[in-house]
Amino acid sequence: MRRRLYVVLPDLASAIQVANELLLAHIEDRHMHFVGKRGMSLGGLHEASVLQKSDVRHALFLGAGLGALGGMLLGIYLRLTPIAGIQFDVGTFVLATIGGTLFGAWCATLIGLSTPNTKLKPFEADIEAGKILLMVDVPVSRVEEIEALIARRHPEAIDRGIDPTMPVFP
Repeated sequence: MRRRLYVVLPDLASAIQVANELLLAHIEDRHMHFVGKRGMSLGGLHEASVLQKSDVRHALFLGAGLGALGGMLLGIYLRLTPIAGIQFDVGTFVLATIGGTLFGAWCATLIGLSTPNTKLKPFEADIEAGKILLMVDVPVSRVEEIEALIARRHPEAIDRGIDPTMPVFP
């Protein structure tokens, strides 16, 4: 199990130094995600993915839930109301529910891709000011150690907290 630490760094040089020190502390590069101002070069740093920068995960689950509900309502309507003498059975209900779930998930995911991640909202001002956000995923047993390492070696870094609900597949 891992926790995501959020750290705001003042510039690219500081971000590279922190990344190198985390590598020496046996934190793999794939667990470090950097976010900078749009168009800003992050050099060789591991940039956060689209899934980490957008609200696609939240939108997917919300859309699938609403789509399933809509599909169920459609299935119930078709089951109770014969159309042109055709009587729909339980299979129609199941297909409408599955179809609604898939359609809702697809539509919501398209919207979620264009929506910024709500968890990154508190960092928008810092990112727009040219600072770099580091999201590092560390084992629960090493959270205090990594926080202390960053604080000790980089007093310019601003610790912005821990995300206790980090997804399994970031």
